Amino acid sequence: MKLRVTPGNLKGTARIPGSKSNTTRAVAIATMAEGTSVIENPVPSRDCLSTCEVCRGFGAQIENLPDRWIVTGVGTPRLPSNVLDVGNSGTTLYIVTAMAALIPDGYTVITGDYQIRYRPAGPLLGSLVTLGATAFSTRGNGSAPLVVRGRIKGGSTTLPGINSQWLTPLLLAGPLADGATEVIVENLQERPYIAMTLGWLERQGIRFEMDGMRWFKVYGGQRYRPFHETIPADWESACFPLVAAAITDSDVTILGMDTRDYQGDKVIIDILQEMGAEVEVRNYGLDGIRVKGGRELHGVEIDCRDIPDAPPILAVLGTQASGRTVLRNLGASRLKETDRSRVIARELRKMGARITEEADAIIIERSELHGAEIFGNHDHRIIMATAVAGLVAKGETVIDTAEYYAISFPTFYEVMTGLGHPLEKIED
Repeated sequence: MKLRVTPGNLKGTARIPGSKSNTTRAVAIATMAEGTSVIENPVPSRDCLSTCEVCRGFGAQIENLPDRWIVTGVGTPRLPSNVLDVGNSGTTLYIVTAMAALIPDGYTVITGDYQIRYRPAGPLLGSLVTLGATAFSTRGNGSAPLVVRGRIKGGSTTLPGINSQWLTPLLLAGPLADGATEVIVENLQERPYIAMTLGWLERQGIRFEMDGMRWFKVYGGQRYRPFHETIPADWESACFPLVAAAITDSDVTILGMDTRDYQGDKVIIDILQEMGAEVEVRNYGLDGIRVKGGRELHGVEIDCRDIPDAPPILAVLGTQASGRTVLRNLGASRLKETDRSRVIARELRKMGARITEEADAIIIERSELHGAEIFGNHDHRIIMATAVAGLVAKGETVIDTAEYYAISFPTFYEVMTGLGHPLEKIED
């Protein structure tokens, strides 16, 4: 599918679906709990539906209702009868790999789509081996397909901190290991995602210790309990309509957000305000976040260490700000579905953007954008960011592989067109 975008402004109110990161963690924990859990406001994105499917492979029973998912877990995951396919979900790939390391008998094979088969998993595999499992890549390159056999016993391991998605699985699987699991992390990035994981452990009553974000110890021999939780709205998805409103002559209110949530992308509010946008936050966002466009924006420096999904939309924001906008610490962003900083720079240049790439930064100057043919790279963040860029580009912008926006924000088209975004679907 393609998306055709023409210039325009937005007006109205919209509600953002639940957090993909929280939904994924909820389904995994519910699978490892003995009994029935209820997950309210889950996001039915492709990634989260992939999580459900692989957790069914571990023996969980999952009913996907429109407003809630009901998960009957199995405690320790069971040996799957088939290969587990995580689709396009990197978070699921890593979490499922650690869950498979809890199974003592037989081998679990885990794979995904073409992008997943190039996502690096070597550090996680190495840690699982250190902790007592058998874990390897069939191609010997540290990427899927992966083969795993348990059982992790506990112990001490070290991880590089560039990708929090290697640490979260060890924290989630650790309580079901026989002994305590200690993880030393070097220069951890994406810290809000780890805070989110630890928040789930705390609500489950899991015993763990930590020293800052450098050392973690999760005690083994514990159990997860069935739960009834409501998934908070997704800040990563909210960034797109909020930025779209700020760079156009728009008036948009987003409902149901919570600035007290663990999600790192809530920093978009601070970034917009620092750049000069008019932003009103009502009751921590629960009663609405209103952005009125039309103000002069100015460039700032943004540390992307903890917000690896944000660089594409922040680069679009930078093209509409005076001076220079500098996005730094992009290492984690380069390990996603694509090297996002490089890809968004390339695609925005097609639209006339003035962007300079450095070793770990991109520098964006105010640019007059024009329509172009955009390759979405099968990356939901690139697709949605360039769709927002089309609002301020002269002429028509056409984005291919656009169906991939459903990976994280399945109602993106409905939310944006409901606000007046001149988007049109073109079937291939």
